[in-house]
Amino acid sequence: MAAYIDVNNPFAALKSKNFRYFWIGQCISLIGTWLQNTALSWLVLTLTKSAFLVGLFNALQFTPQLFLSLFAGAIIDHFPKKKLLIITQSLLMIVAFLLSFLIWTKVINYPILLVFALALGIINTFDMPARQSFVIELAGQELLINAVALNSLNFNLARVIGPAIAGILLKNVRMSVCFFLNGLSFIAVLIGLFLIDVGLKPLSKTKSRGMFKDILEGLKYTKNNRVILQTMILILIMNVFIMNFNVLIPLYTKYVLHKDEAGYGFLLSSMGIGALSGALFVASTSKKLALKRLYFSLVMCSLILIFIGINRDYKLSSFLFASVGFFMILFTTTANSTLQLSSADEYRGRVMSLYTLVFAGTTPIGSLIAGTFAQIFKVGGAFVICGIFCFVLFILEYLIFEIIFAKA
Repeated sequence: MAAYIDVNNPFAALKSKNFRYFWIGQCISLIGTWLQNTALSWLVLTLTKSAFLVGLFNALQFTPQLFLSLFAGAIIDHFPKKKLLIITQSLLMIVAFLLSFLIWTKVINYPILLVFALALGIINTFDMPARQSFVIELAGQELLINAVALNSLNFNLARVIGPAIAGILLKNVRMSVCFFLNGLSFIAVLIGLFLIDVGLKPLSKTKSRGMFKDILEGLKYTKNNRVILQTMILILIMNVFIMNFNVLIPLYTKYVLHKDEAGYGFLLSSMGIGALSGALFVASTSKKLALKRLYFSLVMCSLILIFIGINRDYKLSSFLFASVGFFMILFTTTANSTLQLSSADEYRGRVMSLYTLVFAGTTPIGSLIAGTFAQIFKVGGAFVICGIFCFVLFILEYLIFEIIFAKA
C-alpha cells in the first residue's frame, strides 16, 4: 500500500485490487437484487391484496436472522470469509432461478413465497455479516470508512437503477424476467470472489472455545464497549420504526398516491437517488466519524417520515423519499463503520453478526408493526406513528447515555 492515502478521495478504496474485484461484482449483482426485491413486494401485494400479509412476508424473510445471527457470527470468526461467501452467493443465485421458473410456469402462490422468504432469510443470515466483516480484509483499516461508503454508494446506485428497470419490466413483460436477471447477476459476484487473493484463512487467530462460549464472549464484549452498545441501540430504534419501506411503499403508492407499478418503481428510485447522494457525501468525508452524525440523521428520518404520512402530492413524495434516503444512508454507513473500527479483529465477525441481528433480524418486528399500523390507522397514519415512536425513543436513549451514564 502506498505511503500516502488520500482518504478524502471518494474512490480511494478502489485502489485496492481485491476490493475493486469485490466492488465491481457487487455493482452488477445488486442491480439484480433490487430487481428481485421490487418484484417480490409487488407480487405479494398482487397475490394477497393485504397489508398484513405483505408485512408477514417481510417478517418471515428476516426471522432467521433474529434466531441464527449469533451462531452465524461465531462461525464467521473462525471460517474463511471468501469461501463462505462463494457458498452463500451461489445459493442466492439458485433461489433466484427457482423463483423465476415458478413464476413463469404460474405455479407460484403465497405459501410457496413464504417458504422462499424463509430460505432467503437463512442464507442472508450468514451472507450479510460475512460480507460486512470481509471489507476490512479487502481494503484495510485506513480505507475502511471509505470502502463502507463505496459499498453504500454501490447499493444505492442499484437502488436507483433496479426499481426503475423493475417498474418497466413489471408493466411490459413477464414478472419472472426480474428474477431470472437477478440469477444471472450473481455470476459477476462469483467471478470477483474467485479473483480475490486474500487466502482462505479466517481473520481470527484465536481458537474456538465452543459455540456458546464464543457467543457469550461476543455479547460481553459488546456490552462492555459503550460506543458499540450505544450504536447498536440506535440501529435497533432506526430499524424497527424507519426501515419499513418494503411494507409501506407499495401500499402508499397504490392507496395514497393512486399510482401504478411504474410510479412505485420511481418512488423507490427517488429514495435511491437520495441515498446515493448520502453515500457520496460519506465517502468524501471519511475522516469524520461521530455519534452526533447518527443522532442527527435519525432525527431527520423521523421528521421526514411524519411529513410523508401527511403528504398526498406525488411530486413532493419523490422529494421526501429522496431526503429520507440521504439520511438513512448517512446513518447506516456511519453506524457500520463505527462498529467495525471499534471492534477488535477477533470479535469483528461476532459484532457484525449482532449488527445483522439488530439491523435485519428485528425487521420482522418492524414489518409487523408497520403492516398492523397501516391496517388500523391507514398507510399515512402508519408513517406518522412510526416517525413519532422513533423520535421519542431516540430522546430516551440520548437521555440515558449522554446524561445519566455521563455522570456515572
